[in-house]
Amino acid sequence: MSRPVRVRFAPSPTGYLHVGGARTALFNYLFARHHGGTFVLRIEDTDRERSTQESVGAIFEGLRWLGLQWDEGPDVGGSHGPYFQSGRLPRYAEAARRLLAEGKAYRCFCAPEELKRRREAALGRGEPPKYDRTCLALPPGEADARAAKGEPHAIRYRMPDDGGTTWSDAVRGDVTFQNATLDDLVIFRADQHPTYNFAAVVDDSAMEITHVIRGDDHISNTPRQVLLYGALGLTPPIFGHVPMILGPDGARLSKRHGAQAVTEFRDVGYLSEALVNFLALLGWAYDGEREIFTMKELEKVFTLERVSKNPAIFNYEKLDWMNGEYFRALPLETRAELVAAHLRETNALPPEAYADRADLERAVAAVGDRMKRPQHFLDYAAYLFVTRVEPEPGPWAELQAKAGAAGRLRRFADLLDGGVAFEHDALDQAARALATDAGVKFGDLVMPARIALTGKKVSPGIFDVILLLGRERTVRRLRDMADRLESASPAAAP
Repeated sequence: MSRPVRVRFAPSPTGYLHVGGARTALFNYLFARHHGGTFVLRIEDTDRERSTQESVGAIFEGLRWLGLQWDEGPDVGGSHGPYFQSGRLPRYAEAARRLLAEGKAYRCFCAPEELKRRREAALGRGEPPKYDRTCLALPPGEADARAAKGEPHAIRYRMPDDGGTTWSDAVRGDVTFQNATLDDLVIFRADQHPTYNFAAVVDDSAMEITHVIRGDDHISNTPRQVLLYGALGLTPPIFGHVPMILGPDGARLSKRHGAQAVTEFRDVGYLSEALVNFLALLGWAYDGEREIFTMKELEKVFTLERVSKNPAIFNYEKLDWMNGEYFRALPLETRAELVAAHLRETNALPPEAYADRADLERAVAAVGDRMKRPQHFLDYAAYLFVTRVEPEPGPWAELQAKAGAAGRLRRFADLLDGGVAFEHDALDQAARALATDAGVKFGDLVMPARIALTGKKVSPGIFDVILLLGRERTVRRLRDMADRLESASPAAAP
């Protein structure tokens, strides 16, 4: 590349950092790192009514949690600041005056309510709701005089009447829009603030941005921006429009599909490394097979050439699988600390229940691959923290239907209470011998015991469960369940 790569992520601080914005930021970051370039953060806060400092903080928090540290921007500085658009207002006013002076833009005095009425009328006639250029017909002297008197007005860029605007998109190839379909867009509002398209062009040029990588929901903005670059005598950057993200139902990803703020994923137990890896694969693939990448590996292999044109599906099951891969790779003590942190934050258990870190680590190890996030721990380990197990309805009904289950539970309890060595292999051998003596399959002994000890049909290995519970609690639960089976009618609840 002839110029050093400079890319930007330019969110509007009107809410949290959502997953679509995070994916855009990630692609920009990876592209910059791959080419040894610069990743710029610019806050587009010219929407005075909706922009908040709280949203700015949420954007910073989300980006930093993901590990996307900007090279230039707020809190970091740089030679192309200020990095809040609200601090760059004089530049937009100057650029707008240039276009007015050169006859490429004109003042528009139409009131917002009148414009709304005309748009609705055009739609009623089945016509595109374009501005009808009422104010373009005003003599320049009259427009200047009305402006000098303080009459509120916007400034519009005059679009070409014919021809087309084409750019070579780094993802989609050559894209052309017919100029006749484009409206004379407002570039400067009556409140003396620029509109998005105009401010982005002025800023991207001033900040020497070489590539604009953004979602393809912006693709209709690009011909307008390309024309504005030309009108200002500026060279446009290379544009690359990445595919939108859809929910599992094929609709555009929205709040109804689940967590949207990046920090919500953090708060429900996802690891930042896993979410980064997952987001990278939403619309990009390395070789179609490999799926696990560290950030450093992504920086080496990420290219726009491998970004798809097709929408990406946000698959929560795949995210859970990927998070499980990262979670299980952590040291046991780290996994146990994350589980303890979750239990503390949610008050799911009293602190004394998991105060013994060695016991907690054994429980986490026993749950093993079933736990993809700390939130899953009690799904498989709640039985450790109750005085008496209450079986789930399905397992309880199945237990009642098994002839002789109560007797086998008593014999198993007697075996464990009789001094058999309390370690995995010895318990396994003794239980198998008991099943053989009773003339039943091993599973017909183990399944009733699993339900008696955990209340579920799915749990860690039965002998891991026994070792975690300890001899006394195990024996007590087996005998208690045998008593309950013998006293209950087939239709009774435990």
